[in-house]
Amino acid sequence: MLRDATDDDERLRLIIEAVPSAMVLIDANGRIVLVNSEAEQAFGYSREELLTLGVEDLMPARFRARHGTERASYVRQPSRRAMGVGRELFGLRRDGTEMPIEIGLNPIVVGEDRFVLASIIDITERLRGQEAETLVRQDTLRRSILDTMPFSIITTDAAGRIRTANPAAARLVDRQQAELIGRSLVEIDGAERQLYPDGTPVLAHAVENEAEWTYRRKDGSQVPVHEVIVPLASEDGTPDGFLAVAYDITQRIEARARIEHIVTHDSLTNLPNRSLLVRHLDQALEAAERDATELGLVLIDLDQFKRINDSLGHHIGDELLIVVAERLLAWTRADDVVARLGGDEFVIVMEDLVPGTDLDRRLEELMADVLAPVVVHGYELAVTASIGGARFPADGRDAATLLKHVDIAMYQAKAAGRNGIRWFEPQMLAENNDRLALSAALRQALDQDELSLVYQPQVDLVTGEVVGVEALARWTSPSLGPVPPDRFIPVAEDGGMIAQLGGWVLSTACTALAQVQEQLGRPLRLAVNVSPRQLRGRTWLDEIATAIEVAGIEPCQLEVEITEGLLIEDHGDVVAMLESLRTLGVSIVVDDFGRGYSSLAYLTQFPIDKLKIDRSFVQEIGTAKNAAIVDAIIVMAHALGMTVVAEGVETADQERYLRERGCDEVQGYLYSPGVPAGSLEMVTRALSRQ
Repeated sequence: MLRDATDDDERLRLIIEAVPSAMVLIDANGRIVLVNSEAEQAFGYSREELLTLGVEDLMPARFRARHGTERASYVRQPSRRAMGVGRELFGLRRDGTEMPIEIGLNPIVVGEDRFVLASIIDITERLRGQEAETLVRQDTLRRSILDTMPFSIITTDAAGRIRTANPAAARLVDRQQAELIGRSLVEIDGAERQLYPDGTPVLAHAVENEAEWTYRRKDGSQVPVHEVIVPLASEDGTPDGFLAVAYDITQRIEARARIEHIVTHDSLTNLPNRSLLVRHLDQALEAAERDATELGLVLIDLDQFKRINDSLGHHIGDELLIVVAERLLAWTRADDVVARLGGDEFVIVMEDLVPGTDLDRRLEELMADVLAPVVVHGYELAVTASIGGARFPADGRDAATLLKHVDIAMYQAKAAGRNGIRWFEPQMLAENNDRLALSAALRQALDQDELSLVYQPQVDLVTGEVVGVEALARWTSPSLGPVPPDRFIPVAEDGGMIAQLGGWVLSTACTALAQVQEQLGRPLRLAVNVSPRQLRGRTWLDEIATAIEVAGIEPCQLEVEITEGLLIEDHGDVVAMLESLRTLGVSIVVDDFGRGYSSLAYLTQFPIDKLKIDRSFVQEIGTAKNAAIVDAIIVMAHALGMTVVAEGVETADQERYLRERGCDEVQGYLYSPGVPAGSLEMVTRALSRQ
């Protein structure tokens, strides 16, 4: 009540008392001078206690200083302020608790005194209602979000039993949402989840757990998922359950599988490639070691495959490889593995073999069944192969060793004439190492001029004159001693040194021929052997032209000797190169004719000037079969306008037979072995006088 109240004061008190909200009248100094019962109830003070307080005593301490300043300003310039206008306020109850409030202010003048009447409403319940409405709206929003999200979202209790599951989770495992509630998460797992001894699933510990997993659908099928499990805690921090978020990664798994297949399989035949072969071989060897069984490893290299690619086209070669791959798959057992190493090489891993299994018979069947003629786009292709084999544990106990040994065995089969089978033997290692050592020594020999040339005369059977010489490479190594050409020439071919060797032979021989001609005072022809690899080189034609020009000889004096096999191996490139040589004026000679597999019909397709009958026919010319072959070669060559040379002539009977059949020229030990350039003048003069 107002101190010294008048009748007006009494009326004011009655009015304030009738208001349903807390009313507090404050003087200019901030002292409370009038309150109603609602104010007593709201703040927990008696009326007498309130009238002893200042208005700042009814608010938390953090607001008091600022409020005192604002109150003094308001008293100087009072204005009416409606409820809820202004900043957020809190009232302080007698028990120290706070309550959110709204305040309306009205200035009042009584006589000359100024007062402020504050109408105060406790809005605690209103805020609770608003908060509840907000929570409902938020929960509805969250539920809407969860229901529309494409991810499976499941919550469980601490034991892993499902509490909630969104529609995406139900669709993922092909169940109704209601079916999932109450089930253990383990029941929808497609993989075996780790369990505690009491059967509770080990979902996660104190941190997030993320992994690829599988869920099981209602029909039992499985779907791969990416799953994240997060532990949930109650308000007091104790474990309350788990949140499992997952999504279908079928496409990811399929894409990964496709990439893995591409990386580990041959794109043409769809067979495993080398990387997958080695991986599988490691596993197979472990199993063979454990089970005390044998394992067979077979390497198949198709013979003359490049000939097919170059003559008929790569599309024909690819079709042949596909057919061979299909035949290998059909021939092998279900547990065997067929792989393509690349090019024309295939590998078969034959597992779980009983010790002593006869693999020779099986490989003979392979050569008969798999390597039968193949018809591709109208071409009937005769397929042969060089095959090498190795066994575990006899020939090696690890993948690298077995692959090395089977490769060595295959090259032994190729060196033995192709179209054959060789099993690895320990002595092959020594031969292979010798070949490697020989290759290194030959490379050094080329760099240090250790090689030399000898020249074997060629004699005209009609005149008895020496009409030409063949240049033959010789090598005497300081460490290895004399190395025959049939050893170091193949090494030069395989080691990529044949172009260097051939270029040296060409330039050296041309220079030597020019010197001998000057000494003799008459021209001679020079024959040099050429490797197929030289013929395919782009610069070789320029090397020939340069060697002829530098030596000062005529192009018609040079004869290039090629092998008979080259006529079959490569049509396009060889024909172009030989035509270019003929245009230059150089003669073309087919060396060792009759030993290969070509027919005389090939001679009509190439610009050939001369045939050299292989020495094997000349040495056995006394037999009817070989004599018939020699006769046929001479007749056919002359019919085609070609000169015939017989090499390896060693006896007078051989010479007489060849002269009687019309052979044009001969060379061999009957006349002279190969001699150094310094002796060639003397030997030539001596032979020509006979």
